[in-house]
Amino acid sequence: MQKAMETIITSQKIKQLSCVIALILGNIAISYAAVVPSGTKLAAKQELVRNNGSEPASLDTHKVSSNVEFNIISDFFDGLVSVNKQGKVEPRLAERWETSDNKTWIFHLKKGIKWSDGSPITAHDVVFSWRRLTEPDTVSPYGSYFENAAIVNASDVLTGKKKPEELGVKALDDFTLEIKLDKPVGDFLQMLGHPVTFPISEKAVNKYGDRWTRVGSFVGSGAYKLSEWVVNEKLVGVRNPQYWDDKNTVINKVTYLPLSSEKADLNRYLAGEIDITFTISVEDFPSLKKSLPDEVKISPKSTVYFYEFNTKKPPFDDVRVRKALSLAIDRDIIVDKILGQGQLPAYSMLTPNIGGFDFEQPDYASWTQEQRVAKAKVLLNEAGFNKNNPLKFDLLYNTQEGHKKMAIAVSSMWKKNLGVNAALQNQEWKVVLDNMHQGKFDVIRRAWVADYDSPMTFLTLFASKQVNNTSQYENKEFDEFFEKAGVIGSKDYYQKASDILTKDLPSIPVYYYVNHNMVKPYVGGFDINARGEYFTKDLYIIEH
Repeated sequence: MQKAMETIITSQKIKQLSCVIALILGNIAISYAAVVPSGTKLAAKQELVRNNGSEPASLDTHKVSSNVEFNIISDFFDGLVSVNKQGKVEPRLAERWETSDNKTWIFHLKKGIKWSDGSPITAHDVVFSWRRLTEPDTVSPYGSYFENAAIVNASDVLTGKKKPEELGVKALDDFTLEIKLDKPVGDFLQMLGHPVTFPISEKAVNKYGDRWTRVGSFVGSGAYKLSEWVVNEKLVGVRNPQYWDDKNTVINKVTYLPLSSEKADLNRYLAGEIDITFTISVEDFPSLKKSLPDEVKISPKSTVYFYEFNTKKPPFDDVRVRKALSLAIDRDIIVDKILGQGQLPAYSMLTPNIGGFDFEQPDYASWTQEQRVAKAKVLLNEAGFNKNNPLKFDLLYNTQEGHKKMAIAVSSMWKKNLGVNAALQNQEWKVVLDNMHQGKFDVIRRAWVADYDSPMTFLTLFASKQVNNTSQYENKEFDEFFEKAGVIGSKDYYQKASDILTKDLPSIPVYYYVNHNMVKPYVGGFDINARGEYFTKDLYIIEH
């Protein structure tokens, strides 16, 4: 949902760096929050309105899985560490950390840090939170996250074989956290920058239960706290005076709007009611680029747009059907004619230069579209589908004009090239999420933002035991390379795992994203990263 490019730490590098990690990574001077240039005149009213694209399903870090929620959670909570745009790990709630073998990690929390209700944030809260994320009763979409991080017993806790108390994390005292891994993981520190690892208040959860994220009972650790939530209208955050770095925050109030309509988003922006849009529609992009060039912000984004198959449901259990549908999509038309904002055609689930690597593409990426369609017709016919027996299925997408336009275009290509009938279905975001995780779909629109700067963040979607493997894809050879890649961080293992996916195609990668937002000229500090994140605490309103 990613960072600037940084090479993955290999096993050899891990050994070389282990003795100096505490001295370098844990004890560096960092600049946080808004940096206002000298001489800048600030507006008297420091309030921001940003469109968030949809109504968040929840603010419970363990119950969500998309940027719709993480955009807000990242303003309302803080993690042990964060990862900046240069891919460097920075201290947050933790002031330093050390390890001697890259398997046992010790984190030292800042003294005096508090929750928004004024109670102390302790290592015990971190332990509680990580156990809650992993235990099966939580049913978290990210329940397997710490399994991927190789935290001791995470897999057995997730499957109910061991108690949450046996997870390899414990508080040595109120300010000292010990984490034990089964094996060195090159991406471990980067993984801790993801919002699902951000601790939540044990006291608040125990007191309010599932109501702990509501107005009046909400408790957070970030620069802002929840003050108002009107479903399908707005969610409001105000400055959290208990935030450990509140002195460097400038914006006093932030309002998140749940507008899924790109037209409404732009109209309210042009009317002065929104300061930062969620996106820019492809229809309006050319004219806005000419009329308001300084307000159009475009940058690379480590995100892949794809259509996912329910691989357990016939006929999508047949790789010939999956490959035929993939080959019949003309990605060049999509990125050049339909989108036209700098997106790139995708033939692999791995975004360009993820982890600093340049991966080989499948052979059909270099074919002409005519060659692809010809092969697609042969495959579909072999699978038993033709004019007398046309393939029919439902294509599900979440309500938004851009997704609708994409679904119309892709289904038209399938119809024209293969005689396939794809019935379009749209649902609200929350409903789509539920149906996706329950396997109630044929083919579904998805997108995945890199959780951290590594190919593993995309490969994990298809490992057989992963909670986020909603395609229900299983391949033992893929799982083996996935496991090896997680330990060694080798380009060779990443490539082999990717090659298996491009052969089996449990999903159809369509294109790689770019960030595209309209930003008012009086909003200072806007700097969006490769995960599509920008943080309200980094912003300020210039006098205008």
